[in-house]
Amino acid sequence: MAPTPAGNRKTRVHVVSDVHGNARDLVRAGEGADALICLGDLVLFLDYADHSRGIFPDLFGTENADLIVELRTARRFEEARELGARLWGGIGADRASVIETAVRKQYAEMFAAFPTPTYATYGNVDMPPLWPEYAGPGTTVLDGERVEIGGWTFGFVGGGLRTPMRTPYEISDEEYAAKIEAVGEVDVLCTHIPPEVPELVYDTVARRFERGSRALLDAIRRTRPRYSLFGHVHQPLVRRMRIGATECVNVGHFAGTGKPWALEW
Repeated sequence: MAPTPAGNRKTRVHVVSDVHGNARDLVRAGEGADALICLGDLVLFLDYADHSRGIFPDLFGTENADLIVELRTARRFEEARELGARLWGGIGADRASVIETAVRKQYAEMFAAFPTPTYATYGNVDMPPLWPEYAGPGTTVLDGERVEIGGWTFGFVGGGLRTPMRTPYEISDEEYAAKIEAVGEVDVLCTHIPPEVPELVYDTVARRFERGSRALLDAIRRTRPRYSLFGHVHQPLVRRMRIGATECVNVGHFAGTGKPWALEW
């Protein structure tokens, strides 16, 4: 935990989300900050901007990655699942084992890049059961929990809500709402997914509405944190807006820009 600053010294934290394999820039993400906050999605399964990057194209090639992105963008999810099933059927190996091996390789690199201290929560494409093996003593993993940094209270809620995409860490609306409730009143509410506001959940490149949380939106209106920080939507219609007294900021651009979002007080 970062100490409360003495005198008039300000506290500065850098916030990243949707790292998606960008270990090169993650190494430098904490430079000049008292702490780094990571809001999940360390794994790169398929890069929608560059279809040659990620676990999927490594296994099945760029042409199949092009096709599955096309199907998902057109919301033809059943056809995308059928394509995936055919491709995995040709691997001749246990799907879960192949994915876990690839994810472990990425996690080893990602967690080694985290500075001390780092406060992190899961994204919807992460595999939480593996995190304890890779999170070193300088990394605190939080989900439905709070921590104090520089005199402010930060609450963390990880994961995403259930979708036709069926990513690894999707949970029910009820379970997600319970974690929001457990966090309670905080200065900064840190989540992987955004509140359910159309401008914040619409991805302009994927051309679809991602799932946001109504429980998160209700909590923002009720508890009025100073900030609500989140990622998940990579190219949102709006990156920043106010909801009542709360400044809502999408920080989920790290994979593409390599630049953290800075908060200072």
